[in-house]
Amino acid sequence: MRLPSPLQSKQTATIQRYVMPGRGGVRRYMKLLGGFLYLPDREAVHFGRALATDARRITDPELEFLLSVEWRTRLTAAWLIGLDRRTQFREHVGRLLLKSELAHAGSGYCFALARFAEPRDTEILTTYLDYYLPRPDCHYDQDHALGALLHLDVHHAAQYLTPNGLWSQSTWRDMDPAECKANMDERCAFATAAMSNKLPEWAAGRRKT
Repeated sequence: MRLPSPLQSKQTATIQRYVMPGRGGVRRYMKLLGGFLYLPDREAVHFGRALATDARRITDPELEFLLSVEWRTRLTAAWLIGLDRRTQFREHVGRLLLKSELAHAGSGYCFALARFAEPRDTEILTTYLDYYLPRPDCHYDQDHALGALLHLDVHHAAQYLTPNGLWSQSTWRDMDPAECKANMDERCAFATAAMSNKLPEWAAGRRKT
């Protein structure tokens, strides 16, 4: 990862501390794209514990900084925000999701909203889907957004899944909504286990596909 320049040494240290743990090309931000779900049990537990520790440790100003840089830092910040349920970032995360400025970061925003699990999060996700599903030129994070919405409120999600609904007309029409939900359910189950020190139980019961 090439760090933005110029950065103050403290900002560089924040990126190294929270975004870059790991070895070689398999850094934390890469695992947060979903690969951590398929790690061997021992590695997944170690990864989750370290992530939970950092979610509690990172300060709000450090999160604000990470949300201002690029997709790797934004993805990581969104995960840390979601893990610790820092709902004070809800509107900021929602604005970033709707802007969809950078690839990959949107999956983290959707995860954070799913973790907050309040009516306002459903509103943000439906606003996003209403805007982007009708646009075939925007193959963004609609799968993660639908998964988050299904995780939160199946009733609200149903409007998109009718035979002639927006999902069937979108670029994601070949993606099974049930799989979108399962993917988000698993991420949220991992987060709950990480923050409650029950990762071994999660690892034993998780999907093995």
